[in-house]
Amino acid sequence: MSELIDALNQLEKEKDIDKEVIMEAIEASLVGACKRDFGKADNIKVSMDRITGDITVLAEKEVVEEVLDPALEISLSDAKMRDIHYEVGDIVNVEITPKNFGRIAAQHARSVIVQKIKEEERKVLFNHFYCKEKDVVTGVVQRYIGDNISVSLDERTDAVLTKNEQVPGEVFRPTERIKLYIIEVKDTNKGPKIVVSRTHPELVKRLFEKEVFEVQDGTVEIKSIAREAGSRTKIAVWSNNPDVDPVGACVGQNGARVNAIVNDLKGEKIDIINWSDDSAVLIENALSPSKVISVEVNEDEKNARVIVPDYQLSLAIGKEGQNARLAARLTGYKIDIKSETQAREAMEMEETDLDEDFYEENEESMTDTEEIPEELE
Repeated sequence: MSELIDALNQLEKEKDIDKEVIMEAIEASLVGACKRDFGKADNIKVSMDRITGDITVLAEKEVVEEVLDPALEISLSDAKMRDIHYEVGDIVNVEITPKNFGRIAAQHARSVIVQKIKEEERKVLFNHFYCKEKDVVTGVVQRYIGDNISVSLDERTDAVLTKNEQVPGEVFRPTERIKLYIIEVKDTNKGPKIVVSRTHPELVKRLFEKEVFEVQDGTVEIKSIAREAGSRTKIAVWSNNPDVDPVGACVGQNGARVNAIVNDLKGEKIDIINWSDDSAVLIENALSPSKVISVEVNEDEKNARVIVPDYQLSLAIGKEGQNARLAARLTGYKIDIKSETQAREAMEMEETDLDEDFYEENEESMTDTEEIPEELE
């Protein structure tokens, strides 16, 4: 069986599969085979020599004065013939290796090795991609499967980009390289199942971490992110170093850094704003590129009233409300945007309502006054 040891050594070297793990699995497999031949006795043990590969079958038997079950017991006299020091109650390992057991062992060893190779390769693959969970990888488009896309992540592993995780309007060609965010890695009998996405907001965050050194080393933090995949993303950034401009660091010289990410996202627009612990300032920044006249924040109800110049109203709201919607998600506040004219008209209407309420209250008080007796008129 020395050939078996040579094969296991080669496996350990080439596939990084622990030889001891396979040998233990072979022993366990052979125990099952022996039990089928020798009955269901639990005292059968298979031992494999770690150097030569020779396999022996042993039966653990208890030393007794009188043998009642030969499969489990051995007499004291027989035990002492093996070793003079044995006493009643001791356990003796009796070799019971059957003839032609080498052929049986070789068959089981072969099947166990094949199974273990598959298990270990699957385990290695799972661990490799499990470490990349919540991270970005580059995949190569293989083909469309209905509405889904098959993407190769490496020579042995494919993932399926489902329709729900695709950006509307994106179309890929076979062999095209694309960035993917790994949402989850599941261990299955057929190997790791890797759930990937092109729409997840964290995809943008991870791309900035890879492209911008200051984000990677923690100098610049991405505090919040709001995304409508394929159209626009807003991110709020903060610098832990007063000498580092967080927005400038993310944009890069002549926009090189942010443009690289925009290219990975197939032209998706990215607004980068300064984070602030002051909610009013943060909301004003979040409504960029529009100008803001004033921000009134209700911290308890998590809403804000924003006034912008008349000519900036459509810009502040954005096409189909997108700018305001992303700003609300980014800040966590419900934002009500009004132009100067709308705000002034609303204020005048409130004042008119107050005047009417005051008049009605006074009219009621006059009506409720007692009539003056005629004799006193």
